[in-house]
Amino acid sequence: MKLSSQPTGPRSDFLRTLSERGFLHQCTDLGALDSWLCSGAGTAYNGFDLTADSLHVGHLIPIMMLRWFQKTGNKPIALLGGATSRLGDPSFRDTSRPFLSEEQIMKNLIGIRRVFERFLAFGDGPTDAVMVNNADWLGGLNYLDFLRDIGPHFSVNRMLTSESVRQRLEREQSLSLLEFNYMVMQAYDFHVLAESRGCLLQLGGSDQWGNIVSGVEFGRRIGGRTLFGLTAPLLTTSSGAKMGKSVSGAVWLNADRLSPYEFWQFWRNTGDADVGRFLRLFTELPLDEIARLEVLRDSEINEAKKILADQITRLCHGADAAVQASETSRRIFEAGEVPAGLPTVRLPDSLRGDFPLVDAMVVAGLAKSKSEARRLIGGGGVRVNGGSVSDEAMQLGDFDVQDGVIRLSVGKKRHILLQPV
Repeated sequence: MKLSSQPTGPRSDFLRTLSERGFLHQCTDLGALDSWLCSGAGTAYNGFDLTADSLHVGHLIPIMMLRWFQKTGNKPIALLGGATSRLGDPSFRDTSRPFLSEEQIMKNLIGIRRVFERFLAFGDGPTDAVMVNNADWLGGLNYLDFLRDIGPHFSVNRMLTSESVRQRLEREQSLSLLEFNYMVMQAYDFHVLAESRGCLLQLGGSDQWGNIVSGVEFGRRIGGRTLFGLTAPLLTTSSGAKMGKSVSGAVWLNADRLSPYEFWQFWRNTGDADVGRFLRLFTELPLDEIARLEVLRDSEINEAKKILADQITRLCHGADAAVQASETSRRIFEAGEVPAGLPTVRLPDSLRGDFPLVDAMVVAGLAKSKSEARRLIGGGGVRVNGGSVSDEAMQLGDFDVQDGVIRLSVGKKRHILLQPV
């Protein structure tokens, strides 16, 4: 079931777009899927578990796949795992996920919903996106009935050969029955969406290949239905390093978790070798324009990186946020200013009056620990309100507040505004 090439390439707009932009990795039957998509508007879904109140850049590839699916005249479904988030997907994880409360899952659902509203057009039309929650059908299942009706269609032998499960077992790491059932739940999701919404295609990252194939096989066994699965490669740099985190942590897609400026700056710092690929994956620029940009070299490639940052920030946070982030960066790096548009961190009640600089750096996310903060100060890389700092025991206080904030900088690219209590 690996991706197979077609002599003339895909005929459907969706698969041709994915092929040209580098999304295609694996497909259960590329030729049949292409024919189905050419026959009229199709319906596809991608699932997202509610393990945090925002998605991160690692989710951008499946989100962009759904966006292109809609832009090429089809109907996308964003499935939120209100039920499966309570189990935890074991795919390529070394440990079990912590249990989430119902309250936390609902909070996460609200935050993640905001992401999709920026990328997809929702409504009641034939190609309008819809959002569903698998808790609506999984939450009311009778366990004995489910085992009797669904269990016989799954082979434990087959499930044990799944790459993600096999790796856990080979490392002799615990794999609970709870997690083992995740594959069954995901396959059942596919069945429900096929039955209720005519959804015949499941999209996902390559780490979901085993789960997706199980859903395709389950659909054939239980209803004789032909379903399709298609995966995209996981997001990595040209060196093979997994993407998704910056020096200060995960690169979240919601502005309340990561400011648009920090998001913009993350993409501005893209490695030269990745610019063309990321422009194809994460922007809607014409391919000929991308071809022109990706061959730029030396200082000229920086303009391509700014375009990448502008385009993806515009998609994720809106045009105004992209313009402001770009202007903030220009004022910092070209004009030497530290403008007010920088990320702002409100200090906790514990840091009142005079407080250690190292504590403020940890709270602001500029250092992971006090010892790291001291090393940064000792190395001469820390500035307070533009002035270099060398005293590791420095205290901050009211006298450091300028226009209501204290400006902290580490190196040339990391800047935070501290807002005292």
